[in-house]
Parts: sequence; C-alpha cells; structure tokens
Amino acid sequence: MPDGRLFIGNRRYSSWSLRGWLAVRLAGLDVEEVVIPLGDSREASTPAVAAVSPSGLVPYLEHAGQRVWETLAICEYCAEIAPALWPADRAARTRARVISAEMHAGFRALRTAMPMVLNKTAAGAGQTPDALADIVRIEALWRETRAEFGAGGPFLFGAAFNAADAMFAPVGARLLTYQPPLAPDTRAYCDAVRAHPLIDAWYRAAAQEPAEWQLAHYEQASTV
Repeated sequence: MPDGRLFIGNRRYSSWSLRGWLAVRLAGLDVEEVVIPLGDSREASTPAVAAVSPSGLVPYLEHAGQRVWETLAICEYCAEIAPALWPADRAARTRARVISAEMHAGFRALRTAMPMVLNKTAAGAGQTPDALADIVRIEALWRETRAEFGAGGPFLFGAAFNAADAMFAPVGARLLTYQPPLAPDTRAYCDAVRAHPLIDAWYRAAAQEPAEWQLAHYEQASTV
C-alpha cells in the first residue's frame, strides 16, 4: 500500500506539479498520484484543488504522516529522505539552492508570456521583451553553474539530474515549445533534460490526458 498521495494538476500545463513530481520520483517515495484537472480560468486555485490542498494549490504531498504543500518545500522534504537531490559538495549545494530559489520566486514575465504547454510547438509566440530578458538571465545562470559545477555530464551539476534541474525543467519545456533565440549550450541543456526518462514519462502521460482537459487560455497563449 502506498505511503501517501501526491496531488498534481494537468501534466500538459502544471509546471509546479512537474517540479514536485520530479522531486518525489527522484527520492523514490511510494505515493499514489492523484491528478486534479485544472479549471479553465487564470486563477491558480480551483474548488477541486482547494478541497484537498491546504494552500489551494498543487502539487500537494502527503507522505508518512507529513503534509507538504509547497514545491520547494517538497524538494527539501524529499532531500531529507534522499540527500543526493542536492549536490554533496557544499559550494555546489549552495549554488543549487540559490538558483532554485531564484527560479521559485522569479521569471514571472516568462511564465506569463510562455505558459507550459507540452507536446506542442509554438515557435515565435510569447516573445515579449520582458520574457526575453528573463531568458537572458536564465541562460546566464545555467552557463555559470555548468561552467563551475557541471563537468562530467549534461545537467546543471554534471551527470546527476537533481533538484535544481527539477526546478528548471519546466523552463526547458517552455523554451522547446516556443523556440526563442537560444545559445547552443542552452539548447543542449534543454535537450538533455527532455531526454531524461522521468521527463519523457511525464510528456507521454501528458499526451494521454483527455482532450476535454485542455484549457483555452493555455492553448491560445501557445498559438502563433
């Protein structure tokens, strides 16, 4: 019997659910996945989500008697069970936490102009000046982190896909969907993340969601 439940939204759209799900899967937690289709509005919460989640948002994790309703907190909770979610080296671990926190709190222009819509190509859409400025900052974060800590593998901290990669995975998905101008190293990192087995599994599950779960405001934002 599972040790708990992880509540998530539509895989096609719910970028925060993807982050929390990745942390839970990387940590090997045995939980039941409960998908709650999101509502066709721009409000983050819906009555169905509010009925189960203390914050009214997804992801929401119940595990071994603990209740964790915030994505970065889910990453930290999972790292207590599986410490390898953060790099072992203190300097690298500090950088991973700093850039994850910046992702958590920032890049609103990118998230608004280029919402995550998986299994779709919308080259040229959403390229507002503010969104492109966010991408410049993200490219710098990735490049600096990889140069200092990423030797030996394709991910931010080398060979291991960790919590920092999980936090940025939906950004990579957006960049692949909307195809703004990217440096070759940025595209290579996005491709490496897309090829990870967990990311591929999420994409495949998203492709199997019912057509009636598709939401107009996401689909219209990703239309050229």
